[in-house]
Amino acid sequence: MIRQINVALAQMIPKTGDKTHNIERMKKNIEEAKKRGTNIIIFPELSLTGYIVRDLAYELAEPIPGRSVKLLEKIAKKESIYMVFGMLEQSEKAHTVLHNTAVLLGPKGFIGKYRKMHLPTHSVFEEKRYFRLGYQTPVFETNIGKLGLMVCYDVFFPEISRLLRLKGAELIICISASPARRRRFFEVLTTARAIENTVFLAYVNLVGVENGLQFWGGSRLIAPNGSIIEQAKYDDEDLVTGNINYVDSVRTETFVPTLRDLRPELFNSLREQVENL
Repeated sequence: MIRQINVALAQMIPKTGDKTHNIERMKKNIEEAKKRGTNIIIFPELSLTGYIVRDLAYELAEPIPGRSVKLLEKIAKKESIYMVFGMLEQSEKAHTVLHNTAVLLGPKGFIGKYRKMHLPTHSVFEEKRYFRLGYQTPVFETNIGKLGLMVCYDVFFPEISRLLRLKGAELIICISASPARRRRFFEVLTTARAIENTVFLAYVNLVGVENGLQFWGGSRLIAPNGSIIEQAKYDDEDLVTGNINYVDSVRTETFVPTLRDLRPELFNSLREQVENL
């Protein structure tokens, strides 16, 4: 297993509803990232289709693996690279059941997926109208480390990143479609999730404007001590790469032993309080 890797954050403006165009854009980013020696490239939430597609979601969604995943698998195999991207997943059991899903591919093809657990349905968001909640928090063991995935609003809930870390995740990847009005929240919360779990965190956000909603970009790679290893531009497409060494997590954890100091009895109390909220 490689202990030092290069991570690419591919901040892009997807063309709404045009999967062919978006796959081609992703391909170009992958080729450029590979030239820079990248081991894994990460694209934003719903980068395959764009975020605001509303009822078109039922036409654009695909099972996993489906046509688009297979096309991207070929690219990942050709370039011998890992990649994460977001898409609309259609259930194989019921075609009207959709998920907001993060997909992980590697040099040998499809590895796994994560279905978004927290679906914002407030202010400009209406995800519960279209998506079913996810229920699993898998950690994927790969040649470039143990990887955990989450999507956008999930970062507001520390339980997910904590659980991923306790399952052994060394790099937590959060793909996002955050509007500009939420920028400060995400900058603070992504840093907090890295520090409290002494883990590397890669955050990749959409950029551009969809149906009047502006996405701010600002993708970032964060060290276990909260320092910013690399950051993409605000409000513009960008591709940035940064190196991480998993040994740094061990060093940070030695001085900030948050996992050692966890109090598991509080988890039961937390559950009881939530059930009676």
